[in-house]
Amino acid sequence: MRRLWLAHSSLLMRRLNWLILVWLWAQPLHAQVGAHILLQDSPLAGFQYHAGKMLWPLMQVGDALTLIREPDNVHDAKAVRVEWQGHKIGYVPRRENADVARFMDGGQMLVARINRLAEVRDPWSRVRFEILVPVQSGTVQPGGQRAP
Repeated sequence: MRRLWLAHSSLLMRRLNWLILVWLWAQPLHAQVGAHILLQDSPLAGFQYHAGKMLWPLMQVGDALTLIREPDNVHDAKAVRVEWQGHKIGYVPRRENADVARFMDGGQMLVARINRLAEVRDPWSRVRFEILVPVQSGTVQPGGQRAP
C-alpha cells in the first residue's frame, strides 16, 4: 500500500512541476507596466499646419499618440513630432520639449494620449495631450518603495 501511495505522490509531484513550468513559460517576458508618471501636459504645437484639421472629427479624448524624435529638425534640434494613427498632427511645443527629447534620447519609453479636445478658434487650445513615463512592476520608486 505504501509503495502505491509513493508512486501516486511521485506522479502528482511530476505533474505539479510540469504545470509550474508551463505556467512560468506562459508568463510575458517583458516587464509589466503597473502605473504611469505624468511627465507633462501640453498643448499641441502646429496643429493648424498638419493633418489635424482633416482628422479632427475622428479624434477622441484618450486616443493614443505616437512621439517621434526629430534630432535633425532644422528648426529645433530637440523637436518631437506627434502622430495620431500614423498621421503627423503637430509637435511637442518647443518651450516644453527639452525633457521629452532627453528622455527619448536616453531610450526611455514614453506614452502619450489626448486628454482634451476643444472646438475653439485658437489652434493652440484645440488639442491638449499628456506624456507619461511607464513605471514597470518591481522597479524602485523615489523614497525606496518598490512599485506594485
